[in-house]
Amino acid sequence: MFTKEMKDDVTIIKINQDRLDAVVAPDLKTELLLSVDNGVTNVLIDLSAVNYADSSGLGALLFGLRQLKNLGGQLKLLGANNRVMSLIKIARLEKHLPNFEEKETALKSFHADV
Repeated sequence: MFTKEMKDDVTIIKINQDRLDAVVAPDLKTELLLSVDNGVTNVLIDLSAVNYADSSGLGALLFGLRQLKNLGGQLKLLGANNRVMSLIKIARLEKHLPNFEEKETALKSFHADV
């Protein structure tokens, strides 16, 4: 369901499902909690395979954002399509969940905000 990799101090979690919904969201929350418990503070969620997200999926992303911000960390998105981004924009969360098209740009952004 997920693939994880580390790049410097950023954990990249790739969602290998085409939907981020009520089925996938609980597992994403668990994955994010496990990452936080292991000392991770910066997470890049790769949504390039996701074609659809609902409020449960958005809730899982916000849950992760809250957990990481409490530790002084960040959560950012990679490769979210227009459909997913429209949900984020409707909720007025695009400033809190920035989306990047290129992985390297996203990774650099974690240090540009410091």
